[in-house]
Amino acid sequence: TNREKQDMAPEHNEGLTSIPQLLTNSVHDFLLTAEKLQELGYTEINLNLGCPSRTVVSKGRGSGQLADLVVLERFLAEIFENVKLEVSIKTRIGVQDPNEFETLLPVFQKFPLKELIIHPRVQKEMYKGTPHKEIFESAMAVKEFPVCYNGDIFSKADYEQLLQQFPTLDRIMIGRGLLQNPALAREIQGGAPLMKDEVRAYHDELYARYQEVMFGEKNLLFKMKEFWVYQMESFNDTVKATKKIRKSQRIYQYEEAINELFEKCELNH
Repeated sequence: TNREKQDMAPEHNEGLTSIPQLLTNSVHDFLLTAEKLQELGYTEINLNLGCPSRTVVSKGRGSGQLADLVVLERFLAEIFENVKLEVSIKTRIGVQDPNEFETLLPVFQKFPLKELIIHPRVQKEMYKGTPHKEIFESAMAVKEFPVCYNGDIFSKADYEQLLQQFPTLDRIMIGRGLLQNPALAREIQGGAPLMKDEVRAYHDELYARYQEVMFGEKNLLFKMKEFWVYQMESFNDTVKATKKIRKSQRIYQYEEAINELFEKCELNH
C-alpha cells in the first residue's frame, strides 16, 4: 500500500538502522516483499511470530504460527532456502503454555537466524501478568545465534533488574516502554529524565507532520488518540484529560483537551 511504501522509504528513515518487520504466514508474500525491500537497500528483515492479537492469530499469523510446529518449520525452511536477506525472528514462547518453548526453540535452532528476539509470554496472556523470565533463561545457552530479550522494560530500574538477573545479556528490545517514555533509552544510558516541555514539543511536531500527510479530521484524530493510549502513562491525574481526548470529534476539541492536559497534569517520574 502507499502507506507501507511511505513507512519503508529510505529517505524517511535516514540516520536510523531500520529493520522492516513482516507479519505473514505466506512464503510467497514474504519472499516477494523481501525482494522489494532489498531493492530499497535493506539488508535484514524480521519475521513477527509474537503478535498476540486475536484478529491476527485467528488467521494463523503472528504468534498464531506457533500453534503448529510442523507447519512453522516447513515455512521457515522455504524462507531460508530462498531469501537473500538476513532474517531475524521475534517470537512469543508459545500459545497456551510456557513449556511449549521446550519444543519451539529447537525448531529455531535449525535455521541461521540473524537474531532471536524473545518475549517470554504465551499468546493467550497478551500483555498481562509477569514475563516468564525462567523460560527466557533457557535460551541464554543457545550458541547458534544471538538472543535478545523483550518485555516489560518501562523504566531504568526495570532495565537494571533485568541485567542483574542476566548479566551476560547484551541485547534488549524495548517496545511499549519507549511509547510511554520517549526518553527511556536516554535515561538508561544515564541521561536526564523526560521533561514535560519535551513531550509537548514531540507531540506538536508529530501532530503537525500527521496533518501534512493525512486526509480528514477523523483519520488525524484517530492517530493522535492512539498516540495518547501509551503517552498518557507518563502523566499523573489523567482521568479527566483522557476522557476529553477520547471524546474529541473535532480538531478544536482535541487541541483544547491537549492544552488542558499540559497545563494541569504533571509527569509521574
